[in-house]
Amino acid sequence: MLITIIYFSHRYQLFMDDADIAKPQRYHTDHTPRAGGMGIVLGMLFFILTPIGVKLLLPAILAFLSGIFEDLRHSLSPRRRLVLQVVAAMSAIWLTDSVVTYLGLGISMPYWMGVFFSTFAIVGMMNAVNIIDGFNGLASGIILLILLSFGITAYRQENFDILDIILITSGAVFGFFLLNFPKGKIFLGDGGAYLLGFIVAVIGILLASKYESVSPWYILAIFIYPVWEVLFSIIRKLYIGHSPLQPDANHFHMLVYRQITHNNPLTSLFIVVFIFPFITLSTIFPNKSTTNIAIAMVFIICYLTLYYMLYKKEAKQP
Repeated sequence: MLITIIYFSHRYQLFMDDADIAKPQRYHTDHTPRAGGMGIVLGMLFFILTPIGVKLLLPAILAFLSGIFEDLRHSLSPRRRLVLQVVAAMSAIWLTDSVVTYLGLGISMPYWMGVFFSTFAIVGMMNAVNIIDGFNGLASGIILLILLSFGITAYRQENFDILDIILITSGAVFGFFLLNFPKGKIFLGDGGAYLLGFIVAVIGILLASKYESVSPWYILAIFIYPVWEVLFSIIRKLYIGHSPLQPDANHFHMLVYRQITHNNPLTSLFIVVFIFPFITLSTIFPNKSTTNIAIAMVFIICYLTLYYMLYKKEAKQP
């Protein structure tokens, strides 16, 4: 299916990312279709075979639509995009009753606040995955690690409905991954990135809301790389007086590319290897809130240390 999408995208110049247009986040040299999300959403049609999946199909399509129009014609305003994302998140929460009200460590919140928190988390994760989607295999590789961890946790909880959702999503993402890494024959695009951020966020909320033995802090620790990338990006841009909405070339993966790997797919491999130990540790202790808080904090310290070293190294270069 994805090979067909690639063929027609090139033939009719649809969803094409023009390599000649200068953007700070562009690191490819060939005109490439940004339609990978189409193949993934088609793979997710198998959701209709599962009790939870059939409820998630429409919200997932809405999440996908919030980005695919941008990939096609760059015509969807940020406000309309956000509205679609909120609708997708709230419809998923309503249809599956997936609301986080217990935050671990004895902290609970009212249901209405849980709905707001869960909606914010889903929309935030959608945009976080879009931000880290900068190199071949990076976003999809991180998503596959997250799905592997969630799959192990769902199996431990003997929730095979959620496990089915994870397996279907993993199959669709892996098919994309094979064409995206290392050669970059097709990109996720905004539609694909928003879709993947949406589905892993919903799965995480389902696990945390259905089982007391799955700590919400485990979900955060599993998501820590994209979540922290967004938070740190906002902080550093505000610090230097720039708008957080303005793209720049100083994201972590960009510094790794310029100062360490000098290679597109190697950058993704470097970061996936960097993230792997943290996800592994969290997967071993999904019920331990304090352990996962510590894992997240250690990751942030390692991230900031490496970021500072790379930033200083680049600043010294002529």
